[in-house]
Amino acid sequence: MGHLPSLIQDLALILFTGAIVTMIFKKIKQPVVLGYIIAGFLVGPHLSITPTVVDLENVETLAEIGVIFLLFSLGLEFSFKKLIRVGGSASITAFVEIIFITSAGYLVGKWMGWSTMDSVFLGGMLASSSTTIIIKAFDELGIKGRQFASIVFGVLVVEDIVVILLMVLLSTMAVSQAFEGTELLMTVLKLLFFLSLWFIMGIFLLPTFLKKTRDLLDEETLLILAIGLCLGMVLLATQVGFSAELGAFIMGSIIAETTSAERVEHLTTPVKNLFGAVFFVSVGMLIDPATIMEYKWQVLIVTMLTLFGKLFSTTLGALLSGQPLKQSIQVGMSMAQIGEFAFIVATLGLSLDVISDFLFPVAVGASAITTFTTPYLIKLSEPCYNAVVRVLPPRFIKAIERYSSGTQSIKTENQWQIVLKSYITIVLTNGIILFALLLLSVNFLLPLLHRHIEDDKVANLVGLVISLAIAAPFIWALMVKKQDSKAYRSIWLNERYNRGPLFIIELSRFVIGLAIIAIWVNWLLSTLVAVLVAIPATIGLMYYFSKGIQSFYQRLEGRFISNLNARETEGGLPEDVLQARSNIREGLSPWTAQIIDMQVNPHAEYVGKTLVELQWREEYGINIAYIKRGENLILAPGRNNKLLPFDHVGIIATDEQMQLFKPVFDTVEQANNSDTSVQDIVLQKIAVNEYNKLHGKSIRDSDIRGRTNGLVIGIERGETRMLNPESTMIFQRGDIVWIVGERKKIQELSGKSIK
Repeated sequence: MGHLPSLIQDLALILFTGAIVTMIFKKIKQPVVLGYIIAGFLVGPHLSITPTVVDLENVETLAEIGVIFLLFSLGLEFSFKKLIRVGGSASITAFVEIIFITSAGYLVGKWMGWSTMDSVFLGGMLASSSTTIIIKAFDELGIKGRQFASIVFGVLVVEDIVVILLMVLLSTMAVSQAFEGTELLMTVLKLLFFLSLWFIMGIFLLPTFLKKTRDLLDEETLLILAIGLCLGMVLLATQVGFSAELGAFIMGSIIAETTSAERVEHLTTPVKNLFGAVFFVSVGMLIDPATIMEYKWQVLIVTMLTLFGKLFSTTLGALLSGQPLKQSIQVGMSMAQIGEFAFIVATLGLSLDVISDFLFPVAVGASAITTFTTPYLIKLSEPCYNAVVRVLPPRFIKAIERYSSGTQSIKTENQWQIVLKSYITIVLTNGIILFALLLLSVNFLLPLLHRHIEDDKVANLVGLVISLAIAAPFIWALMVKKQDSKAYRSIWLNERYNRGPLFIIELSRFVIGLAIIAIWVNWLLSTLVAVLVAIPATIGLMYYFSKGIQSFYQRLEGRFISNLNARETEGGLPEDVLQARSNIREGLSPWTAQIIDMQVNPHAEYVGKTLVELQWREEYGINIAYIKRGENLILAPGRNNKLLPFDHVGIIATDEQMQLFKPVFDTVEQANNSDTSVQDIVLQKIAVNEYNKLHGKSIRDSDIRGRTNGLVIGIERGETRMLNPESTMIFQRGDIVWIVGERKKIQELSGKSIK
C-alpha cells in the first residue's frame, strides 16, 4: 500500500477531534466555535499527550481557504441594501462603540508596554462583537423579537463592514510600517472607489447572468459557479492591492442581492463549515498554555476592557442615537464580547509577521471568557436598568427621555435633503463609472491600439473617440439627467427663491462634466488644441444624439434597478413594503414599540376568524399594520378581515405586549383524536352491505370521514379499481371500499367483532 500523504492524516485528526469536541460542547450548550478552538489545542504542538498535526504549512493553507469562505458566507448574509436599511440609530451606536473601543484598545496596549503594531491590532481585534454568540443567546432566551434586538443586529451589520475596512487599513499600515494620514486617506479613497465600482458592475451584470442561465444551473453547477466567482473576486482584489478576504466578502454581498442568494447560501454552507472548522482548529493550535499563564494579567485586563468598555461605549452610542435608557442598556449588555473577527484580524497580523506571538493567546483567552459571560449579561440587562433607574436622579432620566423623543423629530428627511441625496447619487455613481472607464482606456485600450497602429497620435485619437463613445451615456447622466422626484418639483414650484440654489447645483454638475471631458481629452491627447476642439465636438455630438443616449442610459438604469430589487420583488415583500416597514419601525422608536413580521401557522386556532372575533387589540393592545397574502397586500386591515394560513402579518406592539401575545399567535389547534396512537391508524377494506347501509349513498353523504375518522382511498367494483374516487361517487352493493382510518371505527362500520 502506498504512503498516505501527511495532509490527509492531519485532516482526519483535525476533523475527527473537532467533531467529538463540538458534540461535547453542544451537549453542555456552549458555542461550537469554542469547541473547534479547544480541538485545535488538543491536536496542536503545545500538548504532547495527544496526537499532533504534522503538516502545519498545508493546514495553514486550508485555514486561509476557510477564512475566504467565512467572509464569503458573511457577505451572503450581509447585502448592501441591508446596510442601507440599518438606519441612523444602529449606525451611530456602532461608530461610537468602534471608535471608543478601538482607541481604548490601542491606549491600553501602550499602557501595558506593547509595541505600536501590537496595540493597533489589539484595537482592531476588539472592534467587533460575535454575531454567532449573540444570535445563539437571543434564541435560547427567546428575545430575538424584542425591540432592542433589532438595534443589536443593525450594529452587528455596521461592525462587519467597518472591520472589513479596518483589515484593509491594518494590512496597509503593517506593510508600510507607517501611519501617515495622507497615505491612509488615499487607501480609504481607493478602497471606497473599488467597493462602489464592484458593487455597481456586480449588480448590473451578475443577476442578469444568473437569470439568463437559470434553467442550466442545477445545484452542482451553481455551487461550482459560486465558488468560482468567489475565488475570481479574491484574485481580482489581490491584483489591485487588497486582501483576499475583502474580495470574498464583496462577491458574497453582490450575490446576496440576487434571487439565487438563498440557494447559493444553502449550497455553500457545507463548504464553509468544513474549511471554517479547519480555520478555527488552526486558531486553537496556536494556543500556548504557558504563554497564557505568563500573560494572565494581560488576558484579564483585555477581558475587563472588553466587558466594561463595550458595555459603556455601546450604551453611550445607543443613547446618543436617541434610544430610550432601558433599550440602550439592553443593547450595551448584549454586545460585550469579542467576535470571531478577532481571530481573523490576529491571523492577519501573524501572517504579515507584524504582531507578537503572545497577542493571539491573549485574544483567545479573553474571547473564551466573554463568550461564557454573554448570556448572563443579557439576562441581567433588565435588572441592571431597574438598578440604574433607582440610582439616577429623576431629572436626569427625564432629560434622557426628552432627548430620545427630540432626536426622532429630526430624523425625518426634508425635501432639500432628498433632492441633495439624489444629486449626490447621480454625480458619484456616474463619476465612479467614468473614472473606471478612463483607467481602462489608459491601461488597456491605448496599449492595444498602439500595438496595431504605428502613428501614436492616430492611436490616441481613435482611443479618445472609442472611450468617449462608451462613456457618453454616463457623461450625459452626470451633466443633464433630470430629477424625477416629487421633492424636486415641490421645491421648484412652491418657492421662487429655491430656484437659484437649484440652478447653481445644475450648473455645478454641468461644469463637473466638462472638467471630466477636459481631463479625459488632455490625458489621451495632451495638447491644448485638442482640448479646445474635442470638448465642443463632444458636447455637440452628445446634444445631437441626446435622445438615443438618454434612451440607452434609461435602459441601463432600469436593468440596474430591476436587478437591485429582484430579490424582494420575486422572493418576498415588495421593496416599497420593506421601505414602509422600515419607516414605521424608525418612527416607533419614541413609543418604545416595534413592528414585527410574523407568519400564520396553517394549524393555528384563529385561522379563518375575523379580527373583530379575535379581539387581539382589546385584549393584548397590539395593532395589525398589514396582511401580506401571496401577491396581495392588505394595508391597515379592517375588523372583518380574516387571517388565513401562511399570511404574513405586520404586528405593532411593545416588548411587553409581544411577550404576552406571541404564545397566543403561536398556539395551534389540538387534534380531536389525541387518544389515538399511530399504531391504530390502518388501511382496511369493507364490503358495502345491509349492515353498514352504504348502498345508494355518495362518499360525501355516507359520512365515512366522521364515522371512521378516515378517508376513502379506493373502491373495487368487479374487475375495476378506482383510486382516490370523487366525493360524489355512489356506492353500489358488493363494492369493496378501502379506508385509511382508526382500526376500531372501521371494524364497527363493517360489522365485524372487535377482539
